[in-house]
Amino acid sequence: IGHPEIFPLVFTTKTQEIFKCRVDEDVTEENCFKLIKKEDIIQDLKTRAAISDFHPVKNVVLEYPGEELLVVFDAKFQYGQNFYLVSSEKAKEDLLKIPETAEEKEEENREGTLEVHPYKPPVHKPWVSLGSEKEVEEAAVKDTVAKIKYMISRVRRKFGAPITFTDKNASHVKDSYVECTSYQDKNFSIKMLEKDVGVQMVPKLREASTQTKWTYPKNTATQYFPRLLSNEEKEESLSSEKLKDFLTSVRLRMEMALQQNEIMDAFFDDWKALAEDESSSGGKPDVYLQAYQSFTDLHYLKDRTISCVCWHPTIYGIIAVSARKRLSYEEQVNFSDKSLLQQSVILFWSFLDPIHPQLNLECPEDIYCFQFSPSDPNIIAGGCINGQVVLWDISQHEEKLQNAEPVADGIKMTAVNMVNASVLNILQYNYISGMKTSKQSSTEPPLVRYCAVSSIQNSHKKPVTDIHWLPDYFEDNRMGATSENRAEICAQLVTCSPDCSVLFWDIPATKLPEPPSSEKVEEEEIFDMPRDVPDTFKHLDVCWKPLIKINLCESDTNTEYGPVRIILRELHYHYKTSEKVRSLNTLEVLAKASPHTEMSTPSSKNLKVLENISTDFFVGTEDGEIVYSDWKMEIDSGSAKPHTQKYTIHTETINTLQRSPFFKDIILSVGGRNFAIWKEGVRNGPILQSSCSAGRNTVGRWSLTRPGVFFIGRDDGNIDIWDLLKKSHEPSHFQNISKSTITFISPWTASSKQHFLAISDDLGVLHVLEICQTLSHPLRNEHANVLDYFEREVKYLKYCEQEFQEYQQFQ
Repeated sequence: IGHPEIFPLVFTTKTQEIFKCRVDEDVTEENCFKLIKKEDIIQDLKTRAAISDFHPVKNVVLEYPGEELLVVFDAKFQYGQNFYLVSSEKAKEDLLKIPETAEEKEEENREGTLEVHPYKPPVHKPWVSLGSEKEVEEAAVKDTVAKIKYMISRVRRKFGAPITFTDKNASHVKDSYVECTSYQDKNFSIKMLEKDVGVQMVPKLREASTQTKWTYPKNTATQYFPRLLSNEEKEESLSSEKLKDFLTSVRLRMEMALQQNEIMDAFFDDWKALAEDESSSGGKPDVYLQAYQSFTDLHYLKDRTISCVCWHPTIYGIIAVSARKRLSYEEQVNFSDKSLLQQSVILFWSFLDPIHPQLNLECPEDIYCFQFSPSDPNIIAGGCINGQVVLWDISQHEEKLQNAEPVADGIKMTAVNMVNASVLNILQYNYISGMKTSKQSSTEPPLVRYCAVSSIQNSHKKPVTDIHWLPDYFEDNRMGATSENRAEICAQLVTCSPDCSVLFWDIPATKLPEPPSSEKVEEEEIFDMPRDVPDTFKHLDVCWKPLIKINLCESDTNTEYGPVRIILRELHYHYKTSEKVRSLNTLEVLAKASPHTEMSTPSSKNLKVLENISTDFFVGTEDGEIVYSDWKMEIDSGSAKPHTQKYTIHTETINTLQRSPFFKDIILSVGGRNFAIWKEGVRNGPILQSSCSAGRNTVGRWSLTRPGVFFIGRDDGNIDIWDLLKKSHEPSHFQNISKSTITFISPWTASSKQHFLAISDDLGVLHVLEICQTLSHPLRNEHANVLDYFEREVKYLKYCEQEFQEYQQFQ
């Protein structure tokens, strides 16, 4: 608004009483100034901390040079709030300066005018023609047609004579009325250049009346009795010829109606389908993301950014988030220099209790990414900032997540209305302050320790930036070949890191031997592993090594790539919810083998090799390049250098690389100021590339229900909603979510009528929004229309390449 020295503030009643600036008592619209000592404001910030009304301008108060700050009551809400703070001494002096009286100002202006501009009487000068009289003469209207003169005379003797009226026949031409109507003369035409028309608008009045008959209301009742037939009448009616003829005449129509009810959907809503057609043909339906819930934590998420968000695959309303410390790019590269001031955990939240986490997963370092196992959602794999891979088993706490309830007594929250982040912080602060005297164990969620962590010597040398579970229908071996997975359990992982490597991890299934009955051995086992930690992956802890290691580099120039995102073609798995899932700790090896503690290849020897499994994958690098490679290659000394193909579209680090849930060969990449859509098999480049935007795109996700819709998060806190069936050059809608950078987006389908979108920001706040029906319900034939759109873009791309080649040959 052009006033950088003014900061609008909201003063609550409590703040007005503390600083004696009560509205209409201490300050009014006429006397709106209030000087407050800097020491009192600093003391209030120390006392009330985040709930102080001066907390948004804390740095301004601390850097103010003077001893007193000016606070002005904004009665007309000129700057948007009821008060505003003046942050400079000059502006304070200008506002507090007593204005001069009107008489003094007028006298001063009069004296200045006499001295500077003395009065000079006008002097007559002769008129000098500059040629304007010619234009005036040309514009003047002159009569060019001779005027017609009429002379009317009357005999002198008829003046003053009495007048007598008589009846005459109008049809007589002599001394009768003759109408002279206008007509168009075809000999010449006159063009009307200007016309004066007077128009007067008056409301059109109409009188109307109605009369209704008024009756006296009274209570009435009617009772009906069924019409009963005797047995003789029933037999006579059923045996009558009239009934037989009627049934014979309507039998064909009845059978046809029954067949149509079987073929057609009798409950199909035609009006709803008609509305969809109207919206797709150019209408403007309501497109919005409705705030549903908000989560944050003052202890674990303070001064931290949310790095990954995952919905629980099988339990409604459970969402997990991981956080990491806000690091600069140099600190992220050299992560060993960071100081871990807070404990790193993965928080599990529930819709039923938005204030208290339901479960905390202990992490050895900050977590960049994590994923639930598709075969067993109780198994979680995560990647750390130091390059290690961690495994958790939360099967002991599954019942607690399913029966999640609010922890605090007297605080009842509903999942219908969203709790604002600021209000949520205040509630958490008040709750923690009031519960200091109570036992912490009764309110804190259980802390689950990790079951296994990979060997740091064989892990990534830089942070694990992306992690995925391989599907349950195949598994890899050390030679890069894919074979069938008879167990049908996801037991392999793929990770990538900016250290120029892609690692494939295998979780060997083992059956632990029964412990001996000796008490000494039991004491040793208890000492090695705490009681509350499951022994699911005890054989992998600290000694876990990768199965395959791929070094990404060009074969010609030996240039290395730093992958930050990876996506495989076969990652179209689904979570098992209909049948009872099998846990990894109950799986036994098919062949008899001795238990082993070191990582080994699968023990099954008679597995069928799968040749139709695609081993190609896309990688997004930290330099903004899209690399297309293959992991099936000859292995040399435990590492591989596959043949790669790169595309340079983005100018900054790739933050999103995701396949479409509807098309297996369509990939979305987001990085820097643009995004691109790729089609696997098309080597010319992306089939769709956005123009450079003003801000940076930080994350992107496809919609789970609409093939042509995806969401793009930006660094200004906005979400761009793209609908390719409506617009392909700009987003069809955008909505502001936060005042900070959007860090992660995760959609989730709770039911056919309820769809959610989880959005996290750089301030450590998780926003859960409900997706409207327009964005969640697909239009008629949307899948076919989007597929046709992608095919047209592929043809256009090939046409452009062909034209370019012909142009080069011509040159």
